[in-house]
Amino acid sequence: MAGQGPSRQELIRRQRQSGFVGRQGELTAFRDALRQSPQEAAQLLFHIHGPAGVGKSTLVRQWESMAREAHALTAYADESVADPVEAMETICAQFAQQGTELKRIEKLLATYWRRRHESDAATTSGGVDPQANGSAGTSQGVTGRAPSPFSVVASQLGLAGLGLIPGAGAIAGAVDPHQIASGVDRTRVTISARLRSHEDVQLALSPLRALTPVFLRDLAEAARRHLWVVLFFDTYELTGPLLDVWLRDVPVSDRYGELPANVLVVLAGQGQLDARCWQDWLDFVNDLPLQVFTDTETRQLLTTKGITDERVVDVILQLSGRLPVLVSTLAETRPASTEDVGDPSGTAVERFLKWETDVQRRAAALACALPRELDEDICRTAVGGEQASELFAWLRSMPFVTDHAGYCRYHDVVRTAMLRLQRRQSPARWREQHTRLADAFAARCTELESASLPASGWWRDEGWRGHRLQEFYHRLCAEPHTALPRTLREVLDAQRYAATTLHRWAQMLVQAGEDTDAPTVRDWGRRLLAALEDSHPGIAVLTLLLSRDGLDTRGRAPAHVLRGRSHHGAGQFDRALADYDRALELDPDNAWTMANRSRAHHGLGQFGRALADLDRAMELDPDNAETVANRGGTHELMGQFDRACADYDRALELDPDDVWAMTNRGVTHWLMGQFDRALADLDRAMELDPDNAWTVTSRGDTHRLMGQYDKALADYSHALRLDPNGQAHYGKAITPQTEQRPNREQDLVHIVERLAQQPTGTALDAVSAKGNLFLAYCAMPWWQHAERCLTEFLSSSPPRGLLTYLLIETDYLVRANPSVVEHMHAFRLLLTDVFDDLANQ
Repeated sequence: MAGQGPSRQELIRRQRQSGFVGRQGELTAFRDALRQSPQEAAQLLFHIHGPAGVGKSTLVRQWESMAREAHALTAYADESVADPVEAMETICAQFAQQGTELKRIEKLLATYWRRRHESDAATTSGGVDPQANGSAGTSQGVTGRAPSPFSVVASQLGLAGLGLIPGAGAIAGAVDPHQIASGVDRTRVTISARLRSHEDVQLALSPLRALTPVFLRDLAEAARRHLWVVLFFDTYELTGPLLDVWLRDVPVSDRYGELPANVLVVLAGQGQLDARCWQDWLDFVNDLPLQVFTDTETRQLLTTKGITDERVVDVILQLSGRLPVLVSTLAETRPASTEDVGDPSGTAVERFLKWETDVQRRAAALACALPRELDEDICRTAVGGEQASELFAWLRSMPFVTDHAGYCRYHDVVRTAMLRLQRRQSPARWREQHTRLADAFAARCTELESASLPASGWWRDEGWRGHRLQEFYHRLCAEPHTALPRTLREVLDAQRYAATTLHRWAQMLVQAGEDTDAPTVRDWGRRLLAALEDSHPGIAVLTLLLSRDGLDTRGRAPAHVLRGRSHHGAGQFDRALADYDRALELDPDNAWTMANRSRAHHGLGQFGRALADLDRAMELDPDNAETVANRGGTHELMGQFDRACADYDRALELDPDDVWAMTNRGVTHWLMGQFDRALADLDRAMELDPDNAWTVTSRGDTHRLMGQYDKALADYSHALRLDPNGQAHYGKAITPQTEQRPNREQDLVHIVERLAQQPTGTALDAVSAKGNLFLAYCAMPWWQHAERCLTEFLSSSPPRGLLTYLLIETDYLVRANPSVVEHMHAFRLLLTDVFDDLANQ
């Protein structure tokens, strides 16, 4: 039946395997590994390494064919895989093609991307940076919301943001430090309100901890059905910095679970393994350095190509240096006589072009070396004319062209020589061709931009991101000095998006500098790569851009904002404030910067100054729903509830489906004692997002204060199903029907332990934690602990919104348990005194 036979890719692998020459020692080593039992295997991975062109990728593909012939399950990843998450996706996809599905991790990966996009939409919808240039102008900034006092104190808004997750400091450390601005900041303000459970927050913020154990469990099930599972990671010189620690920890540590013994890992790259990462485990690595072909292997390959004339063989030996890719390239034209050899001077590539008699093919081989990645349309742009399809098909048959993730690439050794040849022959034509290619990739971006703007901006679109990168590679090659400032502006947007994207841009700068012989461009790329190795890479990259005059004035202001956000995420609020101040000196009327500075004031507990910044941001951009809602949160926190409701009303006019604003308006009504209005808002918020644990818990608290205890318990139970570690434990424990429940105190102790363990982040986090602990100790009741926490809480200058919440909850505790009235009366007097003092200021 049709479709039952081998795929085209499999036929190509078989054809190339049949022509494979040499490397008998390496083939034997791998064949022996597949023949032994997993229990006998001494090495956990193979490492193939050697210079470019020595045949590493060819050997890896040969090993892959051998593994499949031995009925092993295999997966292959190259530089198109940017990080461990993408590696797991690639493995899942290739296993599925072989009839083995990793269903649980596939489902969790889909959830991860869905939740990440939700959180991105939540944090980028708050304000477009008006300074972003060109298409990058769609990249958006985080304005950040002021936490509601109810959700802060009750810890319903902030899971990691308010420190409720045990070990929240570890969570912050698990986020790539470069992404602090778009990671921890989201955590502290928005993520937990948008995502649906503690597990979702963990998935979005620490994906490897959430994904890898599930991946390993699925991998173990697949491994039980196969003698061997082999995972190949090619071009490891590019991906190693991003995969090393994960690939080391998976087999040798218990961090993620157990790796099945019959899983082999193969790494192939140009250099040695990073000693800092692998030095303690090198005895489990089968190290296989590849050298150039021996004289015998070279002659054997030439014989398979029909080249036996000794003088021709000698010229090829001399020109190629026995480097396999050059031997194969020169042999492809099959020079049959001494007349074909001619003058043996020149490079291998020049000789290959000289031996190719078809003028169009020679021109196409040179022109198509210019783009870093090639498909038929880009080939048409490069060569022009009606023969592009035929020429592209011919190029794909050449030994120096390989398929990579849907497009083609020249081998680096051949491409480098062809680029050097063209750059020297005609600098004017070099500039013209690269400009034409840059315009072609720009047109691809423009075509994508004709569709609706994604909620999280075009940088979230993988296709747009790739075209943008290639466009600026060619602009740098055409006009390096003119294009460099614009490219560094793009680096700002890459930095804002993700560490892996920034890494690709830095690598692109290095390559463009080398390809076009522009040391300034190359050195910028190298410095960026070095900055990415810093313990705080986001801050290091931005400091580099700001300190070496790489940015023009228009680019410096957003760079200061981004560095300010990175400082904020690292808890360095004074430094964040200094960066925002400098950005506003450069661009005084930027609403995006104002909104970001308000968050630094929040971090320092300077709520009045935060409010002033939000007022100014709204003057500049009055229809920004995110900023309006943030100001509502600040009013709420300061106890200005009427103004908070007015802001939430306006925010919901601008964005009727904003769950955050809807829930916070309900909370504000709750703080005003307007429980019916609170309930209406929370019901509507749950219609919009029925699985938001924060909203469900808030509604449970509203039912509890209204005396609707059965409904309150139903909400708390639902919230705990969504978030088993959530604050709903507290509400459930103090609801009257559960007073005599045996595990009531256990719930309260659970809350106390979590709050006592949490690290402090912002000034508000520390104040909130003490307020939470005070309430929990009162409910237990542990009066000495409660008094200590209240004293610490009141000495921390709490805002009126938090005091209002504590007064409401302490009043409830008295009504629920009149026996505590004496202690609670004294506590309420202290709270009331501070509240009145603030009211009189």
